[in-house]
Amino acid sequence: MAERARVITYNVASIDGRLTVAPGVNLLAGDERWAAMTVGVGDPYQWPREIHDPGLFLEGSGSFLCPELPPLHGVDPGPPGEGEHFLPHDVVTAPGRRWFAVVDGQGAVDLQFTEWPDPNWVGWHTLVLTSLAAPSEHLAVLRGRRIPYLVVGTAHVALRRCLEVLHELLGVRTIVSTGGGRLGGALLREGLVDEIDVELMPWAIGGRGTPSLFDTQPLAPDQWPTHLRLLDQEALPDGRVRLRYSVADGVPA
Repeated sequence: MAERARVITYNVASIDGRLTVAPGVNLLAGDERWAAMTVGVGDPYQWPREIHDPGLFLEGSGSFLCPELPPLHGVDPGPPGEGEHFLPHDVVTAPGRRWFAVVDGQGAVDLQFTEWPDPNWVGWHTLVLTSLAAPSEHLAVLRGRRIPYLVVGTAHVALRRCLEVLHELLGVRTIVSTGGGRLGGALLREGLVDEIDVELMPWAIGGRGTPSLFDTQPLAPDQWPTHLRLLDQEALPDGRVRLRYSVADGVPA
């Protein structure tokens, strides 16, 4: 089996694991309730950067599009077909290169930036993980904007193979997934999560259909929940708690 990048999921969530305040609320557009709830959190990327030193941050398309999307599948039907990747040499080989990647199998996300203008993010470049289902016109736009992409999967992104390709072609060893519940759920169901980190806020949101940490299909009768082992716990100001869990092997006795 090919070696793949290690995956840590990291999210800021309510005490009941909600990632936003209600269905259809995209936090990139702003929400005063979420802003008030997270006022003490600061830069949510700072802690995972310091602890994990990732080569890539991973987001799902739902972070940029309407959250009312069908579940994201982790297993592509049939062999994970691969298309022609776009990896400009000067972009890939830049000293200290790291990545901010988006899983976008249908080619629906209109990324407008290549590198973030923030001086704290020098060297971080956007990368699209897509599939053979992405329109050729969309890929042409990405090439025109000098945004690299990997084409792995037929109808949608084949996540396991994509993690292998990231390791093989770009040398990515550690990924921190900060995406929503669709991406987290797909990674979890396919057994691709190695560690789960979460910062819990002292708020309860509830609500049917409100996006949560791992939004995916229910467990089948022969499937077990993912067993975790506590690595660390840290009490933070304002009643927040940060938890780190490793994914345990096998089913508990």
